[in-house]
Amino acid sequence: MSEQTNTDTDTGNGTDTDTDTPWAIELTPEHPTERIADLAALAEDQGFGVAFTSSHYFNRDPFVALSRIAAATDELRLGPGVSNPYETHPVKLAAQTATIDELSGGRAVFGVGAGDRSSLANLGIERDRPLRRVLETFDVARDLWDGETVTHEGTFTAKDAALNLEPVSDIPVYVGAQGPHMLRMSAKHADGVLINAAHPADLEWAADELERGLEERPDERGPFESLAFASVSVAGDESDAREAARPPVAFIAGGAADPVLERHDIDREAASAVSNALERGDLNEAFGRVTPEMIDAFCIAGTTETVADRFEAALEHVDGIVVGSPLGPDLEDAIERASEALANATRRVEGE
Repeated sequence: MSEQTNTDTDTGNGTDTDTDTPWAIELTPEHPTERIADLAALAEDQGFGVAFTSSHYFNRDPFVALSRIAAATDELRLGPGVSNPYETHPVKLAAQTATIDELSGGRAVFGVGAGDRSSLANLGIERDRPLRRVLETFDVARDLWDGETVTHEGTFTAKDAALNLEPVSDIPVYVGAQGPHMLRMSAKHADGVLINAAHPADLEWAADELERGLEERPDERGPFESLAFASVSVAGDESDAREAARPPVAFIAGGAADPVLERHDIDREAASAVSNALERGDLNEAFGRVTPEMIDAFCIAGTTETVADRFEAALEHVDGIVVGSPLGPDLEDAIERASEALANATRRVEGE
């Protein structure tokens, strides 16, 4: 587990809980932005400290959703989770995030990653040199947020670029990561990592990779925070929760690397069938091809008690958890159940 320190860049948790374990939530703007804002307000009431909005071209605009969340909440930190620097130019991403920081009174966080390969393929975008692209994106963003004029030639180009606004606060950078190189890079350069995993075996492996990156982390970077960006589906009925898990599991399984599939003994052909359906844009077929083994490997799904047990196992390897979508068949109920499960799990881990 990486070093856990409560600082101004820490995602923290809400005021309703007495714990050092960061609680976060992902809200997917597949729903109207007004509902997303209401869900964020509920999450804040339930003790969550940060809300990420997922960024996919087929959903509502994440930054519009974030503006609504900012208006509906008081202390909740918020940001894209995760934006990618292929669909949107990195300088534009920096401006959008700075706008959210201004609008929220200094509560923004910047979640950035390489993006979903299948979604980018739908747009004819090649995800080339993802490690460099992500690193260069947040390096340039930090310079822009510091008020600098930037000229950059690398995986993207910016010439004499500057922003007409400055963030209210120092915006922490959280890198969405799954592979070894992105994990190590995040530990070396970012403020935190959003590990695209839910299973303890994957999180344990990721923690080892992060430790390798932390060995090369400059002291001036300050503390680092590891969060499991875990797909979660929780409900009163186990089968209902597992059925609601199919959409996010499809995207995870469809993009999973061979070593990940092998770790969970998932058939490569079955995962490829999911991936191919996603690239064709046939979401119903992709969701239907999700197997029980994929749900077990890539989602924390079940009743409140089951989810609490899985949270506890995850927290052996990370500093905190992002409760990712779909959350469950009933979103309001799922947020309350997820809060209860996190409270139970963190009490056990912290020895209360």
